[in-house]
Amino acid sequence: MKIHEFYRGTANINLNGSIAALVPAIVIAVGNLYYFQNNQIMFLTIPFVVYSFISFQIYLFRMNQSISIGRNMSHAESHYQNIFEARHLVVVFMNHQEPSLHLFFPDGHQAGMIKKYRQKGFHLFKKPIIYALYNSLNQAIGYFKIKHLTIEVYDQNKRYIGCFEKEKVSWLKKRKEIIDESGRYIGSVEGSTTYMDERVLNQSQQQVGRLRRGWMPVEWSGRFPEPNTPILSLAETLSEKDKLLRMSFLINEYFIER
Repeated sequence: MKIHEFYRGTANINLNGSIAALVPAIVIAVGNLYYFQNNQIMFLTIPFVVYSFISFQIYLFRMNQSISIGRNMSHAESHYQNIFEARHLVVVFMNHQEPSLHLFFPDGHQAGMIKKYRQKGFHLFKKPIIYALYNSLNQAIGYFKIKHLTIEVYDQNKRYIGCFEKEKVSWLKKRKEIIDESGRYIGSVEGSTTYMDERVLNQSQQQVGRLRRGWMPVEWSGRFPEPNTPILSLAETLSEKDKLLRMSFLINEYFIER
């Protein structure tokens, strides 16, 4: 999937919402016409009609974005081979019935997606909440299991590789640390409480990753028209396992704290 196809998909969601909102408005109008014939009842259709109109305008806006981006996109295949190869990833959050986090390469091709993992089999007690990182072929290449204030990370073979730990220091401040599979501290996550700028640090307090808004390179604007779309950056020196482990803070950022 490419970014213009993603925008087309979001446009269709808004179109469906626009059509769905008209159904109760039509039912109320027809019911009132045939049974009640009360002008006051017609006011009940206003919220549905307004919502339908707004959703349709969003649909038109997203479709125009999709068409414009499609013109700027190259028809060639992406030169990136896998999600861990890119220095930067564009992050787009979809907060619908099943929230998902879409990751795109700078060239506009989809790198992967994070969404809730559908667990198989019978569980006697409550199932743990697990999110999975999928590549562009929809293959799970990492797992994030939520355990209260800890997010355990597993590789594609479901081997434990470490965790993200969160500890409440004060009413407004929390300590966020990254621990490897042996229990050794290897870094932390620090950020602002007022705007998105999360910095991933190693044990020497050197920055090895960052998630921030408002840093959209000009050369990307033809493919990503919204300049406040977050950008995830990870150091090239990190191994694939290290990148997967540090991406655990995305689960906390988008699926827990939001």
